[in-house]
Amino acid sequence: MMKKLSVLIVLFLCASLFASAQCAMCRTTLENNVSNGNIGIAAGINFGILYLFFAPYIAVAVIAWLWYRTSKSNERKELQKRTLLR
Repeated sequence: MMKKLSVLIVLFLCASLFASAQCAMCRTTLENNVSNGNIGIAAGINFGILYLFFAPYIAVAVIAWLWYRTSKSNERKELQKRTLLR
């Protein structure tokens, strides 16, 4: 199992060496607009990239916070039950 996982990780690392950060059309559009002095589109695409980067982390943080809040609430209820039974 560990050997298969290590081979898979090596394959992913090798594949990422040849990957481009942007598609050819996006890169061409950005280079043309920036060279013409229009940085609005570049800023928009950069904002979109940051949005796509942070969205999963925000979703995980919200789920973790809801889980924490629910577990604390259940813990408090359990403690109240114990004190009432005594």
